[in-house]
This record gives sequence, C-alpha cells and structure tokens, in this order.
Amino acid sequence: MAEREGLMKISVIGGDMRQISMASAFRGEGHTVDTFALGGEDGEAKSLGAAIEGADCVILPLPCETTSGTLNAPLSEEKIYFDDLFKMVKKGALVCAGKVGAAVKSSAEAHGVRLTDYAAREEFAVNNAILTAEGAIEAILRELPVSLCSLSCLVIGFGRIGKIMAHRLRALSARVTVSARREEHFAWARAFGYDVAETGSLENLLGTYDLIVNTVPSLVLDKNRLSLLKKDCLCIDLASNPGGIDFSAAAELGVKAIWELGLPGRCAPVSAGIVIKDTVCNVLKEWGIT
Repeated sequence: MAEREGLMKISVIGGDMRQISMASAFRGEGHTVDTFALGGEDGEAKSLGAAIEGADCVILPLPCETTSGTLNAPLSEEKIYFDDLFKMVKKGALVCAGKVGAAVKSSAEAHGVRLTDYAAREEFAVNNAILTAEGAIEAILRELPVSLCSLSCLVIGFGRIGKIMAHRLRALSARVTVSARREEHFAWARAFGYDVAETGSLENLLGTYDLIVNTVPSLVLDKNRLSLLKKDCLCIDLASNPGGIDFSAAAELGVKAIWELGLPGRCAPVSAGIVIKDTVCNVLKEWGIT
C-alpha cells in the first residue's frame, strides 16, 4: 500500500480517453498512478513491468481484449498479451477489467490473479446507460430534420438503456411507445405511462413511427419489417453485437439506419471514465483493499 492510509498504487493499462480520465481522477485523490499503453499520457511508465510493479490494483480497459486476443490499447502500438501481463501482477493485488472473456479469465486463473469484471456490475450498467441515452439523443437531433416534440417514437426493449431512453425522449415531449416481450417490462412501461406493444407483433404499428430506437441485441428489424416503415423514419440501433437491425436491407430499401456503438466512450469519455473509476472503487471496498 501507499504510505498514507487508504492510498494505493494503481496501474491503468491500455484503453482510451476513458482510462486517461480515470487515471487523472485517481491521481486527484492522492493515489500513486502509473499508466502504460495510453499513447504517451502524462506520467506514462517506460514499460509494462514498471507500470505494474507494486500495484495494489491493476485496471484494464472496456472491452479488455481485442478480437485477436491481445489487450485493447487503441492509443498505443504495443501488443500486450494477458499471460505476460498477469505474471507481473503482485500477489494479493486485484485486476479490474471490462467485458472479460473466457480466455482472459483462464489466463488470470493460471497465474493466480484475482480478476473482476467491473462492466458486469449493476451500478456500472445503469450509469453507462445514462451516458448511452444522452449520446443517442445527440445523434437523433443531429440526424432528424424535425423537432422531437410530438414525434411518434418506438423504443424496442425495456432494459436499462430502453428505460432511460424512453424517459429522455418523453422529457423532450416525444410521444413514446415501448415494445417488449416480458410481462414485467409491460407492467413497468404501463406504470411509467407509456403505450406498450409486443416486440413480436409490431407489423401493424411500424408504419406509424417517425423514430425507432432499438436496444435489443438480436435481429428485430429485418427486411420485411423495414419495408413497412415510413419513408423518412429514422432508426437508431443502440444494441451491442450483433445488433437488431438488418443494415444491408435498410440500405437497399433507403431506410436511414445508424448503429451507434460505444457512445459513452465517444460522446462523454471523461464522464465514462469516472463511471469506471467509481465502480472500481466500490469493488475495492468490497474486497477490503482500500
């Protein structure tokens, strides 16, 4: 531990502006923070080993790995392999990462490293959903030639993002319908005063909307359904891979459809970094490290 009570040595490895924001916030609280693979961020260590040495907590990005299995470090040309990283972590330290896959978990276990996924926590998911909804509103206002006031909108899915998205749209005086499949989601939507529809039975309604926001990560708007939309209807997909819109069919039909992935990191990276930091702090308290 750092000399002052409650202060730690923290290593932030890889990532983007969110991690830079997080590192700065931890430093502002008096913690010793070393970074690596963040594009020459102020105070960046000269090597991965130097950054990790003695760290009480090592924080990895969201998502933590690339499709090729290396650490996600878009601001750096370094290729960091998890086996190399985990073997440098001191005994008893905690590694926090976002969207941890099976291979990364296996590597951590092989090296006896305590690993937790901050993106799997509810407080992270809710706060990230807030930033996603704000970024979506920005995209909608940019793409639509009309005001949201009195616009007829459909929000597909009533999970965390769907709930917040519906609230934000109604706050801007849009007329909002929520579609879902689960009875508890229908109950909550009605309790909030939204019109409701069953996601599997939208065909007779799709031609009435000016804006459709999808939050369901499975195909919802296929070619047949897209052909039923108004000519000038805007479709925004906020779902993670594989998304919920057939974008090839949308292009063929002339439907304006936009897939807005990673909105928190793109639209509000400083706030998104603070969300990660606050979640990691909660994890550290629960593990008794602070």
